[in-house]
Amino acid sequence: MLRIGCVKYLNARPLIHGWPGAVDFDHPAALCRKLERGDLDVALVSSLEYLRRPIYRIVDGVSISAHGSVYSVVVAHNEDLSRAQEIEIDPASETSVALLRCLLNQRGLNPRLRVRNTDLQSVRPAELHSAESATTTRASAESGTADSMSAGRTGHRPVFRLLIGDQAIRFRAEHGERYHYWDLAETWTKITSLPFVFAFWLIRPEIENATKIADKLRALRDRNVASIDELALSQSEVSPAFCRKYYREHLFFDFGEREKAGLREFHRHCLLNKIDVAPELRLNLV
Repeated sequence: MLRIGCVKYLNARPLIHGWPGAVDFDHPAALCRKLERGDLDVALVSSLEYLRRPIYRIVDGVSISAHGSVYSVVVAHNEDLSRAQEIEIDPASETSVALLRCLLNQRGLNPRLRVRNTDLQSVRPAELHSAESATTTRASAESGTADSMSAGRTGHRPVFRLLIGDQAIRFRAEHGERYHYWDLAETWTKITSLPFVFAFWLIRPEIENATKIADKLRALRDRNVASIDELALSQSEVSPAFCRKYYREHLFFDFGEREKAGLREFHRHCLLNKIDVAPELRLNLV
């Protein structure tokens, strides 16, 4: 039985929906550790994992990428970014943190990055709401789920926080225009004119029939992308309108030449910023 893992965020649904076997859904950092230990045979994980440990095989042609604004990897802030002395970071995605470090350096900024005290086991992809939902803020207030970033509770405390995935979507729906949102993928594309690759499928080196597995994953992506409107309708956490916009305008699921060029450029930026990656990047595609 193939042991397969996948990130538990909304952005991964077009790559895993309809998989016939069991799937271990978890956060990116947790999946990376499971794949490294050999607890998983195949996993959809952060691109930084391959840059650090290029021992795996990459499923060619499939990724979670952005060609501009990604919407769900942002720094929420209520003061100008140049004033940031500290940014709270999400420990769930090392790729987003590495990208943040690269972009801060490019801007000449050097705030301290502090890991937010987050229990990853308690963070679930449920209770998402689309930004156009008028009931979100009211429901949040009634249930007490608005966190310390709520302007009503904190006054004008300087806030700078990295948010990723479903947490970012939920936060933007609940807090809306009370904060500014620095979209990291949008800035990356403006600087490099290249896409940013957040995640792709990795297969451990000892796993047999890697090509057959890769073909199945590519076929699954093709089916889901071809019926993306139906997939959007099936998601209960967000409105179909938001989901369609998210999938069609903010996310891309290919891993072609431009995405590979973006990955190579990310590797180069990691080396320049002394982020722990392998000194050379060779794509082992299957």
